[in-house]
Amino acid sequence: MNMKVAKIVTWIGLIAMSFGLANGFINGDFMEDGKALLENPWGIMSMIDLYTGFTLFSLWFFHREKNVATAIIWTILMMVLGFFTACVYILLALYKSKDNWTAFFHGNK
Repeated sequence: MNMKVAKIVTWIGLIAMSFGLANGFINGDFMEDGKALLENPWGIMSMIDLYTGFTLFSLWFFHREKNVATAIIWTILMMVLGFFTACVYILLALYKSKDNWTAFFHGNK
């Protein structure tokens, strides 16, 4: 895959996440909807799956970033805003890497 395709796919993900988050904040009730989710066994499984993915993805922050505090901030954002954060981080990494996949994956190290 070339970087242009990766950027397009990531931009689509960021736009979709932005609309989804906006819809949730505007039309949803975080506490009520969260309670309903956690009362459902598949809702619990979805949360386990989601936060396992967040945690695994966050390992990449610690791999790429020289500063541990920066990696911690990205991880906190990931746990709060989910893959919206991942889309932003990936776009920044794609543009900073200047079409170099090694720089994209390894960042400042």
